[in-house]
Amino acid sequence: RIAVVHDKQQYGEGLARAVQDGLKKGGANVVFFDGITAGEKDFSTLVARLKKENIDFVYYGGYHPEMGQILRQARAAGLKTQFMGPEGVANVSLSNIAGESAEGLLVTKPKNYDQVPANKPIVDAIKAKKQDPSGAFVWTTYAALQSLQAGLNQSDDPAEIAKYLKGATVDTVMGPLSWDQKGDLKGFEFGVFTWHANGTATDAK
Repeated sequence: RIAVVHDKQQYGEGLARAVQDGLKKGGANVVFFDGITAGEKDFSTLVARLKKENIDFVYYGGYHPEMGQILRQARAAGLKTQFMGPEGVANVSLSNIAGESAEGLLVTKPKNYDQVPANKPIVDAIKAKKQDPSGAFVWTTYAALQSLQAGLNQSDDPAEIAKYLKGATVDTVMGPLSWDQKGDLKGFEFGVFTWHANGTATDAK
C-alpha cells in the first residue's frame, strides 16, 4: 500500500507524478496521491491519514525541510512506514530536523562523486571553504559549468553552444557527458541510497 506525496512545487510535484505513473504502470497499489504545503511544519493530518490507510511505503517529492518534519512526526506517531525521496531531500540538514527518525530513509541521487579519487583536489577546496562536498547538487552543478565552458570555448552564441554540445562529449567531474538532439543528457544514472541519522548515505542493499 503506497502513498505518493509532494510539496505542490514544480520540482516535487513533477517527480511525484512521474513516480505515480511508473508505479501504476507496474501494477503497484497507489492508495493516494496528495500534496502538502511547502513551509508547513505540522503534518499531523498527513501522518493520521498514513496511519488510517495502513500505508507501507511513501514516496515524497520535495525538499528536506518538510521531509524531515514528516519523518520525525511519523516516527513519533509509531509509524514504521518506509519513506523514499529524491536528491532534494538528501541534505545534512534533514538529519538535523529529523534526528534518529532520518535513519533508513531511501533517497535517489547521483553517485558519490566526492569519493572519486580524481576529484580529491576539488573536494579539498570545497572543504577548505567549510562547505559540504557530498551535497546532492554539488557535482551536477560543477559538471554543468564545465560543459558550459566547453561550449563557450567554441562560441559565445547560445544557439551555437547548444548545437556544439548536442554533438560533443565533454570530460567532467562526473566522467564523459554527452547529449541527444533534444538536449537531454545521455545515460545519466541515479543510485538508490540509504540515508543515515548522522547525515551520510550508503548504497542501498
